[in-house]
Amino acid sequence: MVLKIVPATDPIWQEALNTGLIKIFKDAGALVSNAGCAGCAAGQVGQNGPEEVTLSTGNRNFAGKQGKGLVYLASPAIVAASAVAGFITDPANLPAEPASFKPTGRFNAAVAKGEKIKTEKSTTVEGKVWFIEKDDIDTDMIFHNRYLTITDIKEMGKYTFDNLKGYEDFAKKAQAGDIVVTTKNFGAGSSRQQAVDCFLSLGIQCIIAESFGAIYERNAINAALPILTYKTLEGLQLEDGDIIRVNFETGLVNNITKGTEIKINPFYEVQLEIYKKGGLLG
Repeated sequence: MVLKIVPATDPIWQEALNTGLIKIFKDAGALVSNAGCAGCAAGQVGQNGPEEVTLSTGNRNFAGKQGKGLVYLASPAIVAASAVAGFITDPANLPAEPASFKPTGRFNAAVAKGEKIKTEKSTTVEGKVWFIEKDDIDTDMIFHNRYLTITDIKEMGKYTFDNLKGYEDFAKKAQAGDIVVTTKNFGAGSSRQQAVDCFLSLGIQCIIAESFGAIYERNAINAALPILTYKTLEGLQLEDGDIIRVNFETGLVNNITKGTEIKINPFYEVQLEIYKKGGLLG
C-alpha cells in the first residue's frame, strides 16, 4: 500500500507545510508531490499500474485517466481510514486508539548500496534537423491524450507527433540523434510528462524553439531534455534535413550543411546543472 499526497494548489501546499501536515505525511512514509492535478493528465505521482487499485479524492476516474489500474473515488475521510487499515473501509470501523505492539526482529541491518555509474553528458550535440515551422504546437499534438495510459517511456516514442498534421509519421522516420527546431510556444497546453518523455524515448538530442510553454519548459529541464530558445534564426539559412551542431553552454549553432553559424540563448546555469546530473532527481 502506498499513500500519495498531492495538494491541489500551491496555497494549500504552503498551508500544509506551515501547519506541519507535510511533515506528518512524510514521517508516515507518504509520497508527497508538488501542487498539481495528481493522476489527472498522467501526473506521475498519481499513476497506477496494471491490476493496481487507487482510492482517490479526485473528481474523475474514467478508464485510463490515472493509469492502467482501477480508480475508485472516495471522500478524504474514507481514503484516510483505508490508508490506515490497508483496505477500503469507513472511519467508523477503526478502533478509537491504535493497537500497541513491541517491535521484534532486526532493525539495524545495513542497506547494501550498489556503485553508481555516472556517464558524462555532452554539452555539444550534432544531428539532422526536423524544421517544423508552426507556432503553438501543444501537448495534445505532441502526445495525444488517447495514449495517456502509457507509462513506459520506451513505448512513448512511437506516438510522438501522432496528432500533428503533416508529421503523423515522424516517429517512424526520426532517428536517434536528430534535432527538432520549431517556432513559438512549443509545448503549450497540459502538464502531461509524456510530451517530454516521448522525445527522450526516440533519442532526440535537443529541441530548439523561439519560445516554450511554461509548464513544458519546466518539465523538459527537470527531465534533462535539452531545450534552447532563440530570438531569430536569420543567418543560419536553416532548412529541413540540414546537419547542425549546437553548444548548450555557449549557444553557438553551426549549420554544417550550409557553413553558417548564429548564436542563440544558451542553457541557464541551473538548467546546465540539472542536465549534467541527468535530471532533477539525478
